[in-house]
Amino acid sequence: MKNSKFQTLLYSTAGVALVFIAVVGANLIFSPVRARVDLTADRLHTLSDGTKAILTKLDAPIQVRLYVSQGKDRMPSAIQPYVQRVEDLLAEFKAQSKGNLEIKKFDPEPDSETEDSAKLDGIEPISLQQMSAEPFYLGLAIEYAPQKVAIPFLSPQREKLLEYDLARAITQVLSTNKPVIGVMSPLQVMGGFNPMAMQMGRQPQQSEPWVFVNELKRDFDVQALGMDVDKIDDNIKVLVVLHPKDITPKAEFAIDQFVLRGGKLVAFLDALCLADNRNPNPMGFNLGGGSTFPKLLKHWGYEFDTSKVVSDTDYMRQLQGRDGRPQLVPSFLFLNANAINKDDAVTGQLDDVWLPFAGAFTGKAVDGLKADVLFHSSKNSQLTDGVTSQLNGGKVVDEFKPSGVEYSLGLRLTGKFKSAFPDGNPSDTNSVAGATNAPAGGFLKEATAEGAVYLVGDADLLSDQFSVRVDQMFRMAYPLNGNLTFMQNLIEQATGDANLITVRSRASLRRPFTVVQEMESKARIAYQAKIESLDKKLQDLQSKLNDFQIKKEGNTAKIILSPEQQQALKQVNEEQANTRKELRKERRNLRLEVESLENRLKWLNIAAMPLLVTATGIGLAVTRRKRTSAR
Repeated sequence: MKNSKFQTLLYSTAGVALVFIAVVGANLIFSPVRARVDLTADRLHTLSDGTKAILTKLDAPIQVRLYVSQGKDRMPSAIQPYVQRVEDLLAEFKAQSKGNLEIKKFDPEPDSETEDSAKLDGIEPISLQQMSAEPFYLGLAIEYAPQKVAIPFLSPQREKLLEYDLARAITQVLSTNKPVIGVMSPLQVMGGFNPMAMQMGRQPQQSEPWVFVNELKRDFDVQALGMDVDKIDDNIKVLVVLHPKDITPKAEFAIDQFVLRGGKLVAFLDALCLADNRNPNPMGFNLGGGSTFPKLLKHWGYEFDTSKVVSDTDYMRQLQGRDGRPQLVPSFLFLNANAINKDDAVTGQLDDVWLPFAGAFTGKAVDGLKADVLFHSSKNSQLTDGVTSQLNGGKVVDEFKPSGVEYSLGLRLTGKFKSAFPDGNPSDTNSVAGATNAPAGGFLKEATAEGAVYLVGDADLLSDQFSVRVDQMFRMAYPLNGNLTFMQNLIEQATGDANLITVRSRASLRRPFTVVQEMESKARIAYQAKIESLDKKLQDLQSKLNDFQIKKEGNTAKIILSPEQQQALKQVNEEQANTRKELRKERRNLRLEVESLENRLKWLNIAAMPLLVTATGIGLAVTRRKRTSAR
């Protein structure tokens, strides 16, 4: 008996030891093999096709030097998971590059040669006082001699952009000549001194370029153009025009000729430009109107009404009003995936674009041109007066009547463009007759090859206020939405390099609650008819009150009413009071309906997973018990 127990113990111990040895051995054998399953939507933790295309094209070694402070005293524990994420992603880059990406990791200890090397590579320490007492290094340099690009600090707040930042740095070291991008705008997008400050008696201060300009400068040679140019330089590949308010016929002609000779145009027009503060209203509102291409747009088959903005109950949200209270602003559009063309490379992976007080493109492309809508409104939209929409969004909501039209908010025109100026430069009385291939001093009447023009009905989407959150401490910008991604996708496509589009686009995925927004819109529509009916009833009652006879005696106005009129007046006043009470009730019911919907969905999201896990556990326990009982 004792011998039997001893054998059992021996076999058990030996079995455990063998299993331990097998696990350790398998771990040693397969540790170089990296394998994982990405179960996230859109495979956000798997290299995008764009990154794979960039890495596959590498035909020579590129060195990546990663500088990371090591040790528990120098690496904050809160940042360790992110550092592991950086190293894992670099390992995936290396595997995809087929050995052409060499990863070297360094620990820049204080007063060491490695720290000197980090500084020579452009990597600077960050002082994280709340996390670590010593300066912390987390940056990298990518070198493909003689080119070198540094990312001084891999901020955890840009984790969603990590793959894009690495892929873009690799493309930068591979690029020898940067494409030239021209930027034309009356706004101070390039930075500088505000001339209005001097006129208003304030000390002018140097302003920084808009973030979108700084982002473009990382990949392109950006050149500023004046609004009165008479020719676009031949070396400019893409022209970005932002809010061309009061553009001259001479400048329009220059743009026309630029498009005809093969240049790509990206134009951000605006029906109500909030960023245009050159002539502010004393009350702080922008009532200066919008911008368009008076000649070009019409020649291409479209109209753009600068007095009307698009209001849409499907894509509105509550914003803080000037009185500090939240209010619905139907003309500030928060577009989700339902409003965005998912079949286009430029917009295919965007799902969150903000358009404050955008205008609509109406009409149809002329023969010879093809129009692709990039994003649009819902059918629960209408064109409303721009000034009213800015000053009184509540009135727009109360009087809202859906048009049933999906207005085009952004589109791309492609094809062989013809000149909108068949008689030549409108400012030149001695224009030389044009031709398809114009000689020096002449002008083009039509393009010899297909071109592309991108039109967007809003310019404010590129302003820092509506596109990024700026961290003043680290002087870094983080995207609020997909606005900057959309802009960069346009430029990438226009310059012919689309590999980075899929990498950057999914970094801007926000997954707004489209179902919630649709349900809220339906609730508002259901109550809107009642509210409009009560509003009309109030107006009719007010008209009845105004019909009572008024007679003046001297300088005093007296109301002379018969007993019947007095009784009628009393009834009208009572009916008016009841109607107002009912109107307040309906508006309160609408608000409560929307809030109740939000709360139900919130609690459903919170409770659904625990309930599902619990139900699954109970089901497995019951099934196991039945099997045990059957045995």
